[in-house]
Parts: sequence; structure tokens; C-alpha cells
Amino acid sequence: MKIAVCGKGGSGKSTVATLLAKEGRALGYRVLVVDSDESNSGLFRMLGFDHPPVPLLELLGGRKNVRQNMVRSKLFSGNGISAGDIPAPYSVEGDGMILISIGKILQSLEGCACPMGALSREFLSKLTLKEDELAIVDMEAGVEHFGRGVESGIDSVLIVVEPPLESVDIGQRIHDLAAEIGVKHTSAVLNKVPSAEMSERLGAELRSRKMDVVGSIAFDADVFMSSLEGSVPRDGTAVREAGQILRRVLDKAGVREVDKDVSG
Repeated sequence: MKIAVCGKGGSGKSTVATLLAKEGRALGYRVLVVDSDESNSGLFRMLGFDHPPVPLLELLGGRKNVRQNMVRSKLFSGNGISAGDIPAPYSVEGDGMILISIGKILQSLEGCACPMGALSREFLSKLTLKEDELAIVDMEAGVEHFGRGVESGIDSVLIVVEPPLESVDIGQRIHDLAAEIGVKHTSAVLNKVPSAEMSERLGAELRSRKMDVVGSIAFDADVFMSSLEGSVPRDGTAVREAGQILRRVLDKAGVREVDKDVSG
């Protein structure tokens, strides 16, 4: 199953994606994390890796050559791409988790990020997973990636919504765009919620907009303390709630749990 984590900038997408990936391992899945956010550079640390992968964009000759090289590439010319097909240094792997990065904006005046969007779309559409594999995709902030059709290869969109109304409005736009391109399962998760009352009010607002809410992650001081080190906590409230959310997303999509052997 391929799950795209979307939302407003600053809503906590990367943190939620990391928590879901680690909970996926706890459930027994081999987890592929796809970093499709061209601006955030710290996802590898949050996942516990000591260095990031070289972006796939570089494997295909950089932004100027990516479109023509995708046609020529053996990786993209077959019927599908499996989680283990990406060679080092374009992937980093450890403890049953693989991280790949689509591309990053590294300097000013680089130009349009459209080549990275095209690469994300083609990679996700060709990505094939086994029953015991799970892909978590950390999307760029906002809605522009829907205009590039990146989510056309996604099974489920999870929208991260925090209390400000702007986040709710962007979440609704993501929900509507996901429906337009035919994503089968779209849900919202409330994040950084300071109280049960706020969770109730925010959830009611989303449901009034015909959005499904699969759970809430409370404001957790441990998450913010860990973020100063570029990591996420190993346990605590946010971790437990993320586990419950992942189970609900999988259950909603009719995906069965795998055996909890995480030794591989």
C-alpha cells in the first residue's frame, strides 16, 4: 500500500510520516519511505539514518535530463519498480526500512521544480509492493503536486491538519483534488492538538466538510524536544496515537496486518 502524507507547510507532515513509518515496522512491514518534499532536508535524521540518499534526480542526470533519461533508463522501462531496485547510494537502508529521495532544491535560481514532480509521478505509478511492504510518501507542502498528477499512483492520501483555519482550508482542497484524480482512500489526521476540546471542534469542522477523520495526535512535548535533535521519540503519546492511525488507514483500505517479525 502506498500512503501519501499531505498538508499545509508546518503542519507536521514529515513528523507524521516518520511516526507512521516506524509504526509500520512495528506492525511487521518492510517500509519504503519516499521523500518527495524538495525543501525539507531532515527526514533522514528523523528516520534514524546518519546520511541522506543521493536523490533519484541525480541517477537520471539531473533536472535538465530527467525526462529523456527516464525513457532510456532500465529502472523505468520495465513493468514496475520494486522497493529493492534502487541501488546505493540512491537509497539508504537499515532495520527493514528504506529511504529514497526524489530531489532537493539546493541553490537559488534553480528554476521550476516540475522535473522533480514528473519523476515523483512516474516513480510512484511504477512502484510495486509486496503484501508485507508499505510505502510512506512525504509530499511537498500545499497542493501543487496534485497539478502534476503525483498522487495518481497512490492508494491512500492522509491529510495532516493542525488547528489554524488555513490548515483546514488547505486540507479540504487536498481532499477535493484527491477525489478528482480518483484516489480511493482519503482521510485526515489532526496534529499538534492542544486539548480534547480542540480535537472535538476541529474534527467536527472537518466532518462538516465531508472529510473522514482517522485520528488525532495530541501536542506532545516529547516530539518537540526530540525535534531539536532532528529525531522523533521512541515512545509516548504521539507514537501510540500514530500507531492507532496507521491501523485505521490500513483497515479502511482493507489491508491485512502482516506477521510482527521485524528481525529482517
